[in-house]
Amino acid sequence: MEPQDIYYNIAEYVETASGNKVSRQTVLCGSQNIVLHGKVIVQSDAIIRGDLANVKVGRYCIISKNAVIRPPFKKFSRGVAFFPLTMGDHVFVGERAVVNAALVGSYVYIGKNAVIGRRSILKDCCYIEDGAVVPPETIVPSFTRFSGSPAVCIEDLPECTLDLMLDFTKNYYQHFLPARM
Repeated sequence: MEPQDIYYNIAEYVETASGNKVSRQTVLCGSQNIVLHGKVIVQSDAIIRGDLANVKVGRYCIISKNAVIRPPFKKFSRGVAFFPLTMGDHVFVGERAVVNAALVGSYVYIGKNAVIGRRSILKDCCYIEDGAVVPPETIVPSFTRFSGSPAVCIEDLPECTLDLMLDFTKNYYQHFLPARM
């Protein structure tokens, strides 16, 4: 089944030399600390908080509308420390999702309205359902599907998850097209 084309207003997006497509309505705090490795789509009203700590996003990642990408923190007796957030390749972050993880592996799907608790680690090839709330400091193993609030493992994923996510993100990028005027 061929994915539907998604058209965007070319005036609303900035396309970089490495193929990143970033909406002008996106809030990039501390943009000098945000690294997008190429072919990344950041849709309107998404927030990436590079002012707190470094944020690295791998290739072919999709950050949907109103998503929040925020580096994790830890409270100490003398204050708060923020840690870098690293996201692997071929990651999809759904609309209104909040990601406060220490590490998001590659080939990860994060559903709409999902909340990833602070300093959580999402290993490669995992799936977080829509509306799931992953508690702080949770380690989500590879090839698992998490759902609920608090999110728990509901099933194992097939070995082809890597290929499915690779196809999904590449097709999404290829079908994210400027609207014909």
